[in-house]
Amino acid sequence: MNGIPGNNTVNEVIGISWLSWWVSIIPPWLITIIVAALPISEVRGAIPLAIGVYGFSPLQAYLLSVFGNLLPIIPLLLFLGPVSDCLRRFAIGDRFFTWLFARTRRKYIQDHEDFGLTALAIFVAIPLPMTGAWTGCLVAFLLGFRFWHAFAAIAAGVIIAGIIVTAFWVGASSVPGVLRMII
Repeated sequence: MNGIPGNNTVNEVIGISWLSWWVSIIPPWLITIIVAALPISEVRGAIPLAIGVYGFSPLQAYLLSVFGNLLPIIPLLLFLGPVSDCLRRFAIGDRFFTWLFARTRRKYIQDHEDFGLTALAIFVAIPLPMTGAWTGCLVAFLLGFRFWHAFAAIAAGVIIAGIIVTAFWVGASSVPGVLRMII
């Protein structure tokens, strides 16, 4: 049994054996897509995983990761509204969303109306924590962007973020080879 040696009960409780079994049977291309679709990792985690761990070419890693990161955009943009409407049926939810929308849209209209979709694409394109497609969908919903405009801006940001991460990863992985040539 894999996991913590001599601690079969601990392994069963925390699921180390179960998790390693699932990871061993899921094909690497699917794991890359799943990691790219997750809100924390997105393309920032999927591209290094695909290239560094699974040995995909940079182009394959880029395409799988961007595809995976684009998958949750449509459901998020479609369902954030109904979920907030459902939560607004409760007094505390209604107060919260009324405050949130009024505050967010007031500040947005005053400060950023002219370049909103461009700013959204740039925001999503920056490959840092909390700046990916999931957060971009939340921002687009809060600011009231129309579906297709928001989708296009977020998709453009994901494509640019994928290019940045791939270029960084390919460049970073070639540095040791360049250093060996120089030394």
